[in-house]
Amino acid sequence: MDRTNSRHSRNTAKARGPYAVGDERRRRILDVAVEHFAQWGFHASSLARIAKEVGVTQGGLLHHFRSKEDLLVSVLEHSEEHDIEQFFTVDFDSAADCFRRLTDLVEYNSRRPGRTRMFNVLIGESCEPGHPAHAFFKQRYAMVLSRLTDTLRAAADAGELAADTDCTAVAQEIVAVMDGHQLQWALTPDEVDMAERLRSYFDRLYASISTAREPLPPKP
Repeated sequence: MDRTNSRHSRNTAKARGPYAVGDERRRRILDVAVEHFAQWGFHASSLARIAKEVGVTQGGLLHHFRSKEDLLVSVLEHSEEHDIEQFFTVDFDSAADCFRRLTDLVEYNSRRPGRTRMFNVLIGESCEPGHPAHAFFKQRYAMVLSRLTDTLRAAADAGELAADTDCTAVAQEIVAVMDGHQLQWALTPDEVDMAERLRSYFDRLYASISTAREPLPPKP
């Protein structure tokens, strides 16, 4: 390598050093906050306890997040962005594709219990309009229902689903079933295979609303 380029790389690495440490510390705060919000909810969680577990002062934590409310919203947004990147960057090409990807997401959620339990706790808390996560979950559910409904309508228009399918009602039912299985899993994870239960549900649902009247086809 050219000496000039070598010096440039070392200087860039040095310049990036403090930023890399800051990014890593921010990620660590988010990870620890997930566990605390899952265990205690928002109101009973403590910034001081989160900071202590991360190994920073409360002031150091507040350097990255302005308040506990800001930390909570950042945790939720970070998790949501990750899920979208993992499963939903590409549009669904059919109702069957949508159902399979939702099952993959639920299977993935069963392998990260802290995040999944956090969502269960915060969804219940955030029904109160004054809760800092109220707007996040309200917008999230509206977005999820809208995308599901649009996907089902497109599938009905394409002839995959029956033309008289009540797409809005089916979308609402899917969300309710997913949330219900997730809650049961959180209470008794050793007794509930939420991915398998959802897969079985989608088989029955697909057979009832598809024009083929058959269970969900396997992945191509």
